[in-house]
Amino acid sequence: MSTPGAGGGPARLDGPVEVVGTGLLGTSIALACRRAGLEVLLTDVAEEHLRTASQLGAGRPRRPEDAPQLVVVAVPPDHLGAVIERVLGEGGRDDAVVTDVGSVKTGPLEAVAAHPRSHRYVGSHPMAGSERSGPLAASASLFDGRPWAITPHSTSDPDAVELVERLVEVCGGARVWLTPQEHDRAVARTSHVPHLLASLAAGRLAEAPEHHLQLSGQGVRDVTRVAAGDPALYGQILSANAEAVLGLLGEVRDQLQQVIDVVGSGDREALVRVLEAGVAGTRAIPGKHGGPPRPMASLWVQVPDHPGELARLFADAVASEVNIEDLRIDHDLAREVGQVELVVAADRVAHLHTSLESRGWVTHG
Repeated sequence: MSTPGAGGGPARLDGPVEVVGTGLLGTSIALACRRAGLEVLLTDVAEEHLRTASQLGAGRPRRPEDAPQLVVVAVPPDHLGAVIERVLGEGGRDDAVVTDVGSVKTGPLEAVAAHPRSHRYVGSHPMAGSERSGPLAASASLFDGRPWAITPHSTSDPDAVELVERLVEVCGGARVWLTPQEHDRAVARTSHVPHLLASLAAGRLAEAPEHHLQLSGQGVRDVTRVAAGDPALYGQILSANAEAVLGLLGEVRDQLQQVIDVVGSGDREALVRVLEAGVAGTRAIPGKHGGPPRPMASLWVQVPDHPGELARLFADAVASEVNIEDLRIDHDLAREVGQVELVVAADRVAHLHTSLESRGWVTHG
């Protein structure tokens, strides 16, 4: 694998940058490049998406005589390999570096490995997105602070790797270097299998009686949120990463059988050990800004469902001089009041509780 930064000097991303595929990710990359003052060329088989992205200021349609410095392929997973191969071989792009932003890296690489210009290809993958799709959901700030994997292969040109690094910087992402194989195992563990498990949990709700669903709280919303993603898109992603996903699903299957056995046996200590493993997993997730996890605690605050109440709560939290690390809102079904969960450093939760209670808020820990 090429060593990042091993070229003869720092590569400069001067443009033009061509974006092939003007959905959520492609249009967001184009907007970020325009934010940096780069010329952006747009290509898409969907004329409506191309027109919308252009009207949003993401760039202009590419003309045959245009010669981009960098091409970013942002098409659905089923088409990635074929489009990357076509872009590598088309006239006008002979010297261009090509990257893609697909969520699986080994498949596209296999599709282009034998291409004579495969050394100009460097895979990448920003860990950012939304349940929404299409250019109207795009934002120039979508990647700000988000991890962005760069996955060079063994024959990638060092200058090509550096140019993709510059793209990540322009888009505000945080660079992470992985081999294509490491990347696919990583996203199977952190994204693809969790998505499947969320879908299974959500699927049980679709069959539930209505009076059961009235007991739904924030916990079930948290567990099932990602299951609302586009099934057709995620079907492509999971199929493309089948080998890595299957390996982890086999482990989950074995663990699920162990859970069934433990619950059936009534072995409370064994059940606690299963739950403790889950706690350990949550603590392994990197903390804010990628640092080590910090002990956190939650304080729930009753908030009347009226205009301005959230703003008042936030102002009172600021006056308490406690930094809010995260928050969630759960609405009471039977009352016009919501429960706002404020997540703060564990050593500050008692102070926040006292401060908010003194300002008239009803709280509980």
